[in-house]
Amino acid sequence: MQRYFKLKPGLICSALLLLAAETGMAALPVAMDGEPLPSLAPVLEQVTPSVVNIYTQTRVRVRSPLMDDPFFRRFFNIPDVPRERVSQSLGSGVIVDEKEGFVLTNNHVIAGADDISVTLSDGRSFEAEVIGTDPDTDLAMVRIPARDLQALPFADSNRLRVGDFVVAVGNPFGLGQTVTSGIVSALGRTGFRGLEFQNFIQTDASINPGNSGGALINLRGELVGINSAIFTPSGGNVGIGFAIPSAMARYVMDQLISFGEVRRGTLGVSVQDLTTELAGAFDMEKGQGVLVAEVAAGSAAEKAGLRAGDVIRTIATYPVRNAQEFHNYEGQFPVGEKLELEIVRNQSEKTLKVEVEELKALDGGSVDRRLAGAQFEELPPRQRPDGIKGVLLSELEPNSRLAARGLRPGDIITGCNRARIQDLAEFQEVVSAVRGSLYFQVRRDGGDYVVRVD
Repeated sequence: MQRYFKLKPGLICSALLLLAAETGMAALPVAMDGEPLPSLAPVLEQVTPSVVNIYTQTRVRVRSPLMDDPFFRRFFNIPDVPRERVSQSLGSGVIVDEKEGFVLTNNHVIAGADDISVTLSDGRSFEAEVIGTDPDTDLAMVRIPARDLQALPFADSNRLRVGDFVVAVGNPFGLGQTVTSGIVSALGRTGFRGLEFQNFIQTDASINPGNSGGALINLRGELVGINSAIFTPSGGNVGIGFAIPSAMARYVMDQLISFGEVRRGTLGVSVQDLTTELAGAFDMEKGQGVLVAEVAAGSAAEKAGLRAGDVIRTIATYPVRNAQEFHNYEGQFPVGEKLELEIVRNQSEKTLKVEVEELKALDGGSVDRRLAGAQFEELPPRQRPDGIKGVLLSELEPNSRLAARGLRPGDIITGCNRARIQDLAEFQEVVSAVRGSLYFQVRRDGGDYVVRVD
């Protein structure tokens, strides 16, 4: 027999007052008819000045195929000048440094934009300059020449729990600043294509197009995440939104301020998930660590004594439950920092100290993470029957970013971002000069197509 209990209004109000006092929130509004009214307004009054609207314009040259016909141009007296089309987009951002005017947002909000305009909650508008971008986490930072700004304080997203109340603030559909509320639905979400580092907060607070780059805050008015994406079959909100944790955003922000880019290190180890079968073989439980699949020769991990077959349980005291989580943590420590790894070897627990080192290629040059897991070489003469020039994709790891984009060994890269590729040296030069997405012109089996790599 089920029983239902009805709480008295006085008890509900008392509970809300107690919650407000314990969390350090502002006092509840004046009572109405003897009953206090709970409200987030006092918190939002402190938060909304720190959330901005971002508008971008991108100019694209458009050329009709008919313009390639000299008779058509001459007959209609049309000058051979390509027309220009302007595309506009909108998003949101968060002021993170009031003195320097730094605004944190999503990389996809400003990627490729020619003009970036930031509008504050008080109506002021400024042209913004790009400080740096990080496509691997979909974060970017711009600066505006404004005074009297208010920065949003950071919270430690590592302390978030499923069920915590959160509020999303942004500019959905260009309507202007909008506030929605919900809870943390899940933590550590992964599986998004095109991103190297993934550790998303899932929330049911309404997030829609235009919210990207906006703030996800807790009830103290602190930043816990940067709203980034939604899952939707229809294009609108269905209660599944995702935000980049503030801990990851803070690290990227510091790197962009210091270097204009994110300089990540590596331990020189490849890991894989500890599946149910593998966990049973190691007499452990699934999700209690990651299995070391390979240790690079001469790497920091090898120098520290790590071996293939070891199970890494924690990195710098952070527990790791899967390979993506380990990769996220590995990418958040600067080069030169010494970390402790707790491992299990032959059913015995050990602690190893390892120093984060710079990611190097076999030839000693820096590795571009967009090309990680791929090997390129000069195109052999036998593969140039029609005089084609470019570089050969000779080896490719199945789980690499290029493989996920459909590339495979034997493909010939003939161009990159509208630049023709003649040889390996030119290929490396062109790729290193491109900070954002790469657009490869690929020749395969006599056909040509374009592949985008973020």
